Amino acid sequence: MMVAVMFVVLLANTLLGIPLFLTLIATALVGFVFVDPGMIARMMPQQFFGGLNSFSLMAIPLFILAGNLMNTCGMTERLMRVARLLVGHLRGGIGHVNVVGSVFMSGVNGSAAADASALGALLVPAMRREGYSTAFAAGLTAGSSLIGPIIPPSIFMILYSAQTNTSVGQLFLGGVVPGLLLALAFMAINAVHARRAGFERRTTLPTRREIYAAVGGALPALVAPFIIVAGIVLGIVTPTESAALTVLYVAVCGLLMGELRLTAFWRAAIETTRLTAAIFLIIGISSVISWELAYAQAPDRFTSLLEPFIDSPVIVLLLLSAITFVTGMFMEEVSALMLLSPVFTPVALAAGIDPVALGIIITLNITIALITPPMGACLFIAAAVSRLDITVLFRTIWPFILVAVGVLLLLIVFPGLITWLPNTLG
Repeated sequence: MMVAVMFVVLLANTLLGIPLFLTLIATALVGFVFVDPGMIARMMPQQFFGGLNSFSLMAIPLFILAGNLMNTCGMTERLMRVARLLVGHLRGGIGHVNVVGSVFMSGVNGSAAADASALGALLVPAMRREGYSTAFAAGLTAGSSLIGPIIPPSIFMILYSAQTNTSVGQLFLGGVVPGLLLALAFMAINAVHARRAGFERRTTLPTRREIYAAVGGALPALVAPFIIVAGIVLGIVTPTESAALTVLYVAVCGLLMGELRLTAFWRAAIETTRLTAAIFLIIGISSVISWELAYAQAPDRFTSLLEPFIDSPVIVLLLLSAITFVTGMFMEEVSALMLLSPVFTPVALAAGIDPVALGIIITLNITIALITPPMGACLFIAAAVSRLDITVLFRTIWPFILVAVGVLLLLIVFPGLITWLPNTLG
């Protein structure tokens, strides 16, 4: 009864357009009506700040700042130059650049929204100039932005780790193969579209000197992902320390290249603070709701509901994915992840599902929801930077969603694609 009423309050406030933070507060207050109204003054602030009292969460603002500094220092443009030389000569090359650029960008910022805004502003006009429709360019930009939270680092993975005590390093390694599979899937869509549209491939290939020059210019940005992942996997630094080193590294590179000024650094810091504050408010109040659900033994009851399927990990993952995907369609992604992870983890463990595989599959579900109508944030970003009516993108985004879901189903049936790299590197 309690969970049902809380869900109704959450859904009703969301549909009414109430700001998310206020919606979550209202949901938490309704939960205390069932738990014990007298506990509000004591437990609500305790759980709110307890949810934020995690050293690993400090990595989130640092990775966001590193991504903002990369954009400020012009590293994004250098990465795009390398991507253009690698795949720009192929049929529909600028579309492939969009996808490969997302792979490069995902190695630093870990945010789909950041990829969609940065790459959309750069590449959608370029795709239009080379004959792509605005709708396809915006759809490919939104779709390729999903790679950002999958290839490490990932803000979603850090949140999942904080909720479930799963190794961040293992999660980061587990996201590499799925992220590359997504990239190949979106490049396949672009290749089919380019062939149907009659685009010609370039006859002139980049020279070795051009490749060396582009890679040399983008080398500082290309090295950053290895600093992040290698330091964590080898146990040299924690994820938070790795994020701090990445910020320092990007800032020093920007200063040495003469492209980072104090005013630019200040703007990046302000934008990071704004986004971090929004994320942490959601984390705090979601922690209150998670405590209420645990107090009401919702995870145990949920596990009992799925007990008939507990012997089939694939069916359990399909059911958990369906719930996550639908929830992500109507709820902000950070809050959905914070609320669902503690409930789903006991079920997955009971079914013998690797927690790393579960984390990647939940993360992928959440990210696909980012491009799914009616609430997908990356859809609105892609439409805004493309100057496209959002209703047009609502109609044309479905091929990209279906391809991403296809990758998701492949990972559910073959979870070894996720766990192979973490198990190999140990």
